[in-house]
Amino acid sequence: MRIVVAHNRYREAQPSGENTIVDSEIAQLTAAGVEVLPFIRSSDEIPSMSKAAKALLPISPIWAPRAQQDLSRLLTEHRPDVLHLHNPYPLISPWVVRTAHRHGVPVVQTVHNYRQVCSSGIYFRDGVICQDCKGRALGVPAIKHRCYRDSAAQSALMATTLAVHRGTWRSVDRYIALTSAIADHLRDYGIPDERIVVKPNSVPDPGRPVPLGDGFLYMARLSPEKGVDLLLDAWRRHPVGALGTLRVAGDGELRPLVEAAAAERPDVVYLGQLDRAGVRAAVEASAVVIVAAMWHDVLPTVIIEALASGGRCSVRRWAAFRTWSGPTPRTSPPAPGPPRSPPRSPGAAAGQPCRRGSTWARPVGWSPRSRPRSRPPCRSPAPVRPR
Repeated sequence: MRIVVAHNRYREAQPSGENTIVDSEIAQLTAAGVEVLPFIRSSDEIPSMSKAAKALLPISPIWAPRAQQDLSRLLTEHRPDVLHLHNPYPLISPWVVRTAHRHGVPVVQTVHNYRQVCSSGIYFRDGVICQDCKGRALGVPAIKHRCYRDSAAQSALMATTLAVHRGTWRSVDRYIALTSAIADHLRDYGIPDERIVVKPNSVPDPGRPVPLGDGFLYMARLSPEKGVDLLLDAWRRHPVGALGTLRVAGDGELRPLVEAAAAERPDVVYLGQLDRAGVRAAVEASAVVIVAAMWHDVLPTVIIEALASGGRCSVRRWAAFRTWSGPTPRTSPPAPGPPRSPPRSPGAAAGQPCRRGSTWARPVGWSPRSRPRSRPPCRSPAPVRPR
């Protein structure tokens, strides 16, 4: 079988679980004997582009002529069985779906966010969930609120792109939804059930779990929708050392906030942005991985990595998380208050009995009772292999 994997990589300076998953899937498919033809562009290419190429950037999300020409040559030369699309923005464009269909190649897309409808892709604005553009022919609210890159002009372009390509997205042959919440989002967009398959992401099997580490790990983009500011507020509300050590890994616009907290408190440690080896080491060194996202995050890669290593996760009780995290144990506290209410303490999962790869869908707001220093050995699951 021959597959074209198309993906516009996010900037390397910006942590991206999506980039990680695409790399992992290419490696797994190749290991399974599938011939993979990567069709990869990167947003890191933009600064070094020629003036002529940069002049075409404003229309790239809609059409991206150079990408269509390159893809056309690839499809003509190799005649693949399928094109698997991940992120098309900004250098590939959803137009690749039309290009592939013109060559008789079916298209599968893995949906990592809500960008069929939302210009920012995350249904989040000004600290709250926002779905103002849902059901509109043109996302005027996105333009008004500068939702895409905090620019009215770029937001207008993205809103126009979504309007132009509504038919394009509805022509995709098969969608891979990472969770049932994303499947619901696609159905609401008008995609029939028979073209939606729910398949969570996977990561390579890291082997037998190591002894449980200590403290807590937050590893994500340092931006408001990811909730790092709320997490730091929880630590500030307690004496130094009362909650244990919080390690923060990643980069983004809130990096100065994290660096300031690390300078003020010895129980907050900023690790910077980590490579793959650093990610694994940080996960294994921690007792609990915390996901404090304020938006309906889809399937954070750090959770998969933590569960694969036999670790524990504490996540906010969002509907999007509940679709894959399983039922909350009876020992859970009452439901959280408004999304912006400050958490009390994120230490709940550290005091729970060991379960291999356990996740608790609960608010970041508990008082830790104890922190286990070791766990019984658990059998590592078999690696996930593509069929």
